[in-house]
Amino acid sequence: MLSLPAWKCPEWTLNASQVNTSSPEFIEEWQKRIRELQGAVMVASCVQMLVGFSGLIGFLMRYIGPLTIAPTISLVALPLFESAGNDAGIHWGISALTIFLIVLFSQYLKNVVVPVPVYGRKKCHISKFNLFQVFPVLLALCISWLFCFVLTVTNTLPKSPMAYGYMARTDTKGSVLSQAPWFRFPYPGQWGLPTISLAGVFGIIAGVISSMVESVGDYHACARLVGAPPPPKHAINRGIGIEGLGCLLAGAWGTGNGTTSYSENVGALGITRFCTSSCTRALPFWPRLDHHGDEVGVSQLTLGPQTSSGKHLRSVAETRM
Repeated sequence: MLSLPAWKCPEWTLNASQVNTSSPEFIEEWQKRIRELQGAVMVASCVQMLVGFSGLIGFLMRYIGPLTIAPTISLVALPLFESAGNDAGIHWGISALTIFLIVLFSQYLKNVVVPVPVYGRKKCHISKFNLFQVFPVLLALCISWLFCFVLTVTNTLPKSPMAYGYMARTDTKGSVLSQAPWFRFPYPGQWGLPTISLAGVFGIIAGVISSMVESVGDYHACARLVGAPPPPKHAINRGIGIEGLGCLLAGAWGTGNGTTSYSENVGALGITRFCTSSCTRALPFWPRLDHHGDEVGVSQLTLGPQTSSGKHLRSVAETRM
């Protein structure tokens, strides 16, 4: 939607280091785009809620299979390459270092255990933790940022805003923290009254349709990774409806985005292998009733570390209510 000519960013806003972000002109430039996005997301979310809570998505499940989901997710991800390329192009050396660290931690150091202090049972003791397996991305980002900080302090990175590599400095947006308020309470309509246009609504609805198809694939992929059975139709209906409700609230509060399942997070389960115990057979959004004589329990998702071969590092008991 924001790629339409009417919403192209002005030339004077393209260089973030030379823009006065507190000026009324700049504030109005981004707020009017947020208001347009708000209205489109709120209208499109109503369509998603209708599809989910009416059971339509469950009825269409017979037509949604791997051959439908795989191309949809691929098409959704293809436009991200341009954004990722632009961001990585700020400094290809730092980007290559980050990618190298993520691969190193997640693929080659995943079985290395790190001793960490743990407090439990009223005493401190040392426990072994698969740090690189659980936090490969976070560790890589932190190390890359510290490396950039050292290059900034030593003035190895250029000081000129027009020079290549300047945006890799850690002090380019240092004023953001000093200008931001300590406490801020968001509220509906905080950017003004949302605006609605036909082009914006249809653009977001197209995204909602692809998001629903992607979510169906995410539910099944997540269930497979955590050892749960395939989600039933009523659970998928409920999940899609709740995602629509989340989009409606996000649009009202003006977050600038919707809420949906995220394929990258499902992929993180596969990288970190931090998923459910094999004795747990249900995901949170569809309870399973277990009958044991007169006892009726509802299974909950119990998390525990798991090796790449599927073996669990320690036993995790199933929680019942």
